[in-house]
Amino acid sequence: MFNSKMKSTSSEPSTGSTTIIGAGTTITGDIESTGDIRIDGTLLGNVIARAKVLIGPEGNVEGAVRGRNADVLGKVTGQMDIKEVLQLRGKCNVDGDIFAGKLEVEPSATFNGRCHMGANVVELNVELATAVNS
Repeated sequence: MFNSKMKSTSSEPSTGSTTIIGAGTTITGDIESTGDIRIDGTLLGNVIARAKVLIGPEGNVEGAVRGRNADVLGKVTGQMDIKEVLQLRGKCNVDGDIFAGKLEVEPSATFNGRCHMGANVVELNVELATAVNS
């Protein structure tokens, strides 16, 4: 009677959601998400996203940023591990090493650190970080 091919996925987080840290908000601690993350406030900790990370013009992250894609318009102080495309846009300021599949930098952006590009570099860096933390 209730023969349905749909399975309940209520225990799995939605990958279509977006987490927003609004301007004027400060969070201390790490954030991990399967969906997109937009940061317009301040995060004192690490960001791990399986989707896109967007740091708005007033956004500030003091910690590592790891994700599939990222757009930075604000400030990041820490290492960035981006599997696909990292875009440094506007008057952003990144102070830390970058590991990215591809990197796009606008002329008004500021970046201080080392840059390692290519999909193999990002995967190797993530494997090394996992081994060190274990």
